[in-house]
Amino acid sequence: MDIEHYMQSVGQRARAASRAMARADSGAKNTALKAIAAALRRESAALLAANAEDVAAARAAGLEPAMLDRLTLTAQGVAKMAEGVEQVATLADPIGEINDMKYRPSGIQVGRMRVPLGVIGIIYEARPNVTADAAALCLKSGNAAILRGGSEAIRCNRAIAALVQEGLAAAGLPADAVQVIDTTDRAAVGHLITMREYVDVIVPRGGKGLISRLLAEARVPMIQHLDGNCHVYLEEEADPNKALKIIENAKTQRYGTCNTTESLLVDRSVAAMLLPPIAQMLTHKGVEIRGCAETCALVANAVPASEDDYYAEFLAPVISLKVVADIDEAIAHINQYSSHHTDAIVTDNHPKAMRFLREVDSASVMINASTRFADGFEYGLGAEIGISTDKIHARGPVGLNGLTCEKWIVLGDGHVRA
Repeated sequence: MDIEHYMQSVGQRARAASRAMARADSGAKNTALKAIAAALRRESAALLAANAEDVAAARAAGLEPAMLDRLTLTAQGVAKMAEGVEQVATLADPIGEINDMKYRPSGIQVGRMRVPLGVIGIIYEARPNVTADAAALCLKSGNAAILRGGSEAIRCNRAIAALVQEGLAAAGLPADAVQVIDTTDRAAVGHLITMREYVDVIVPRGGKGLISRLLAEARVPMIQHLDGNCHVYLEEEADPNKALKIIENAKTQRYGTCNTTESLLVDRSVAAMLLPPIAQMLTHKGVEIRGCAETCALVANAVPASEDDYYAEFLAPVISLKVVADIDEAIAHINQYSSHHTDAIVTDNHPKAMRFLREVDSASVMINASTRFADGFEYGLGAEIGISTDKIHARGPVGLNGLTCEKWIVLGDGHVRA
């Protein structure tokens, strides 16, 4: 395959399809989404078979456990994928929405209209559900999508893409509105991230290696986050039962996700009370505890934490733990070591909770809830195309509005500028 010629062709077709998608009405887009969801449910067994082949090949190739976890699809996962697509269909269509119309002294009306970004390139590793999620969100927001999944998920991604294109055809929309790159050659990524004439924004979903490469090489703007070092802080007025429940879920429900808690902070005044039962629970679940000197004094099986441990996204049954003096030290620690993805406080003190919300500089900040809720589906976005830790355009889970922008519109009646 001539990769450069192939990618130019993909880009040209995506750009043409984006014009059709920008003018598609809500009814057609929703018809396509409902057809895609129905097809996913109908072909669940076939998708699981394709995924099983991917998983077997990945395991034989020595793919690490966290990546295998992300790659593996279950019947429940297919059902949730379909549900996410259906939820996107129920969301209000943002395209064409006009806001803030105001008369100016000149007599003109000035406002803003929400419009698609155009062509969105999504580069992701392992998770086949991203193919359906990204397709649904790009479709509903009037964009065309170029999807480049990891080589480890190529069979399942192809199968999902075929169902997406079936749904597009059922609604009379262009099949090229969603294209999956049909090669595992890494050179395809190099072309995708530099095709400014065809691609308007890149959304990478992957590990540090992928993101670092794109940050160095991309010429197309990106919506991205590098990693997910999420924190839970147990303030001195934390309810012990809530604290235990939240930590158990935030750390041990799944180890390989970017919203899994990797760092636990505990107020010194309650550390002796809160840490033993939490440590017992974590140890029972096979989680290694790496802590500060005070942690190691309170938890017999804790090992000393290094400076790097406090920055780390482990994606494994490992947690860093630090005893802090108060909320001031907790906020300072989080703002220094966090990846600015998701951080939570457990407390019954409302003023301190509000201060934590204001001062922690992260895309999602939570009170008395597991960091695992930092997800587009859980936030009511239907699905997410990714998590952004950037501060420009989109931040946090990126749903429909994150895939649009606003343009200025002016209404006049023969007005001319004096």
